[in-house]
Amino acid sequence: GLLVPALIALIAGLVIHSFIIGVNVTDWWKGRSVTPVDHIVTSLGISRICTQCAITLYVILDIFFPSSLKFYITLTIIGFFYDLFSYANIWLTTLLSIVFCLKISNFHSRLFLYLRGMIAHRTVYFIVVAVLLSAFSCLITLLISITDVTKEENYNMTVHKKSTNCMYISIIYVFTTRMFFPLLFYCISSVLLFTGLYNHTVKMKMSSNLSINLETYYSVMKYVSFTFIYNTTLFIGHFFSLFYYYVYCVILLWLHIVLNFLPVLHSSYLIYRAPKLRSQMSKGLQNVNNFLFRRKNTETGEDI
Repeated sequence: GLLVPALIALIAGLVIHSFIIGVNVTDWWKGRSVTPVDHIVTSLGISRICTQCAITLYVILDIFFPSSLKFYITLTIIGFFYDLFSYANIWLTTLLSIVFCLKISNFHSRLFLYLRGMIAHRTVYFIVVAVLLSAFSCLITLLISITDVTKEENYNMTVHKKSTNCMYISIIYVFTTRMFFPLLFYCISSVLLFTGLYNHTVKMKMSSNLSINLETYYSVMKYVSFTFIYNTTLFIGHFFSLFYYYVYCVILLWLHIVLNFLPVLHSSYLIYRAPKLRSQMSKGLQNVNNFLFRRKNTETGEDI
């Protein structure tokens, strides 16, 4: 029952995320201009593909292979990569929100202008830092888990009954601490961007200038709201999964599979809101449609 939704989420994620990566990499390969947002979105696509591959592999191993010490260590290592790319996804989403805030907001303080110039020209370095922070925070949990598993080598326990991390409340503290800063930065940038856009639209409405099109501002505000709901749901889901594991020593694989549908929805919304990605998606769907109709007409002619 878990394998089918996991494979569906994997296939959907591979299609959506690979499309985003392919469009941006093609532009870079052809020498076209690639913005900092394109760098972050491409990195997001890569991290999300790796996350979905890790959780799908975890489900397959957990279902079809017998439990043993080496098997459980393998699952722990796969879980490390899942955590790594999941936290990288959260950091990159935060970085994308910060870049949007610095790019769109009309603040004119020295600090704001300095951050705008610094992050715009060093986006790749911040992406690398985000991945390294995620790796370092997850490596601590991995070492603790492998140590605890090897200590229980002489006990005859099933995979889900092993007391690897569920006996230690400190794991929840580690999770909360490493999630606190990206969510804090994300909330600050999102609130600044949303309030700035809202105040700007109110002023433009009061100016009674009918020639001004506010649809672009509403579009960005919808994106900020959607991403805020996405990040909040992702945080609550992961926290609940970890707390449940602490209490019952059971990994909620179904919840992780459901949570992996959320990045697919977010990437799909990115494609819908980004003009370049939306245009390329329309061209791709049109080509597929033309190919199918051409093939259908050919088969009909042969039948006649």
